[in-house]
Order: sequence, then structure tokens, then C-alpha cells
Amino acid sequence: MLSVQVAELTGEPLKGVNEALDLVTGFDDALVNGFARLGEERAAALTALAGAMAATPVGGRLGEAAGKVAAGSVAEEHVTALAGGRTALLGAVHDALLGSLDAAIGRTRASWEEPPVTAESDNLLSGCRSWLSELAITGWRGVDHDLAAAVDQTMEALLAEPRLRRLAVLLDGLATELRASSPVAAMEKVPARRWADLWARALLLTQAGGLPPAAGEPVSGRLLPLGVDVHEHATAVQAQVHAIFEPADGGPCRLVRTSVAAMKVDTIVGTAVWRLLTGSPVLLKALANHLSLDIKDMPLLNSGDLVWHDDRAALGDLADPFATARIQLGGALAPAVPPLDRHPVRIAEPVLVEGYTVPKGEEVVFDLDGARLTVDVERLPTCGPLTPELVRGSESCIGLVRWDGGRWLLQPLAVQGTVKKKPVTAHNGDWAEGATDPKVAKAEARNGDAVAVLRERAGRLLRK
Repeated sequence: MLSVQVAELTGEPLKGVNEALDLVTGFDDALVNGFARLGEERAAALTALAGAMAATPVGGRLGEAAGKVAAGSVAEEHVTALAGGRTALLGAVHDALLGSLDAAIGRTRASWEEPPVTAESDNLLSGCRSWLSELAITGWRGVDHDLAAAVDQTMEALLAEPRLRRLAVLLDGLATELRASSPVAAMEKVPARRWADLWARALLLTQAGGLPPAAGEPVSGRLLPLGVDVHEHATAVQAQVHAIFEPADGGPCRLVRTSVAAMKVDTIVGTAVWRLLTGSPVLLKALANHLSLDIKDMPLLNSGDLVWHDDRAALGDLADPFATARIQLGGALAPAVPPLDRHPVRIAEPVLVEGYTVPKGEEVVFDLDGARLTVDVERLPTCGPLTPELVRGSESCIGLVRWDGGRWLLQPLAVQGTVKKKPVTAHNGDWAEGATDPKVAKAEARNGDAVAVLRERAGRLLRK
């Protein structure tokens, strides 16, 4: 990424973005107290959001829903329509931001092709919709332990169906946060934007066509990992690998993602989370040893997500991610973004940044000839070797450009640099097969294997 491109990103904010986000903030404030107790100001916020969307295909339905809710007549269809309007508005912000990012770094992106709508398990999804609608009517301030736990039985049934597991994990995360915060009325500050994001996404995923297609286009070729982004929650962990895919048929190289995930408990942290993902040993070995992967007939969704099957992958040759980024990242075709994924916080575009300096200061910043890009070291996972100190001493970085808090940030996935006059390279996935740092490995051995202990105890309970 050249300094002039960074300057384009970090310059004046895009016109209309802040105004759109202000409308979303008003909607989220209405959710805090609930649609059953709006009041004049919060009712006006819903009307304003609907008014901003009046010229769109959903404008009529939104206007009707806002009017009904403001009048005290709240039905599930009105709640769903308002969630759709909020999502569409954030989608427009996402498209404007991603378009400016693509233009700045010269990235070409595929166009979106709508997949066929498939039928879902209606009874389970209906139960989810009822709970989510009740949350909106009651408001976050009205949530107690009973309301937070009301979805538990439905969620267990969702987890039993692989097709619905994505929705189940999302609902589980929201319900867990609500339980931990109950009674929410006692909270000093409610995370209104975060909970509204989770709520709206979950509600729309329960609609016909909301869930991603179960199958994708089977593809074969070579996969060259760039880096891994570890998403960790108290009850789940996911390793999302960003990579370059070289099709076996000689087609253009593509930017893709593939993910492996597992349920967890909050006591499993740090390097132990990798042991939850041992069902994908080929992928973990490739990450730990910087190897390419030969894949065969692996489903690729329109979103650019490879549905990972470890038995359809074989280890290939050494493939330095920095060499891959320097040679192929600039020309790789980026995937289209599915409609329900179009949210500013979901922007995570892999880039290679080199030739920068890191000025002293509390905030880590990459300076490229006067153009500055803030580095988000808070996102560094504890299951890998990357530290803020390594990032400060780096000279090259593979990272994800994100938009957060009204500005562009860079989340490091891997760095190269010099520490104590010695060249150092560190990647988030280096410890996928176990910590290679002697101090970390020693501490891990001293503390014991939490995953093994929990599995042994679970096995003992099942045998009784």
C-alpha cells in the first residue's frame, strides 16, 4: 500500500456516512427502552430512518412499520421491517466505504449473484423470531434472566442442525451477553450498537433466504494462506484464514476465506483454543509451517468463503505468506459481499504494508511518508506470537484493513522486522500446532492442558 493510497483513506470522511450512522444511533436508542415505550423523541427516530429510505424499494413498508410502532401497534412483521431498514442503511454505508477502499488500493471485486432461496426449518426459526421480537418490544433495559434464557431450548435444537448452526452461535452469543448483564436495567451503559447489530442480523437470518446456501461451487487448485484472524468469544472460537486461491483450470487468482470453529467455555483461552480445532489437522499444520494446500472439490460460496473439508486438502510446498502477498495479492479478484454481510464493521480486507516507520507514542501508527494509518493492536489474539512490541519493531505487515469508530484501522496478521538486531517474522497461526516460544510452552505445561482435563471429565460423566 503506497502512502498516497493511505492518504486517500485517511482524508475527509465520505459524504453522508456520518448522517446515516446518526440515524442508526437513533434507532438503537429506541431499542434500549423498547418499542412498547418509545416516547415522542424515539418514535421520531424511527420515522426519520424510514424517511431516509423512502425512495428505496422498501420505503413504503418501512414507513408503514414506523407509523404502526409509533402508534403502539407492534407486530412481528413491523419489527422485521424496521430491522431490515436499519440493515439496508448500514449496507449503504458499507458499500460506500468498501468502494473507496477498493479504489484506493486498486482492488477488483466480483459482482454479487443472488443464490436461489431455500426452504428453512420454519418451526425453529419461528421460535427465534418470536424471541427476537419480544426483545425489541421489551427493550434492552427490560431484559432479565427469564427473558434472556427464553431462547435456550430453541437454540439447542438449532445447534443440532448443521445448516442452522451459524444462527445458533449468533443467538448463543447474544443470549450469553444478555444473561451476563441481567438485569440490564442495573447497567450504567448499554452496548446499544453491538446488541442492535446482533439482534438485527439474527432476525434477518431467520427470514426465507437469510441463511447462506448449503452448497457452493466445487473448486480445485492451490491455496496460499496469507494469515489467520482468530475470533474468540466466551462460548466459541473461530480461525478465519485469508488466502489466495489458484484455480486448477488456470482461471484468475481469487481472494478467499475459510474458517474452522468450535464451541468452548470461557476457561479455555490462549494457545489452548487451537486444541479445540484439531479436527482440521491439515489446515493447522499448513498454518504452523507456512505451507500451501492442494484442495479438491471444496465448496466455494459466492461470498468468497471456502467451506472447509480437511479430508479434501493435502499439504503442499513451503509458501511464504509475505512472498505470496508481494506477488499475487495486488491482482487477486476480491469476492462480492452478500447483502446481509454489508455492515461497516465486517469490512476486513487483506493488504500488505511496507516501507513505514513507527513513531513513538501510546498509539501504534504506521507512517508512510507522512500518511498515517493507525494499527489496532487490541485485536492481536493471545493464541499467537504477535505482540504490540513486535508490531512496533516491524518493517512489513500483512493485515486486515477495517473501518471502526469512524476511521480506518489496520489489524496485523503477520509482521517482519528486526528485534535486537535480529530478523524476526511472526504470524498469528504460528502456534496452531503448539507454542514454539519456550517461555510460553513452559507456562502452558505448568498450568496443564485445560482442554484435556475438560474432555476427560466430560467422558467420565458420560460413562456414569
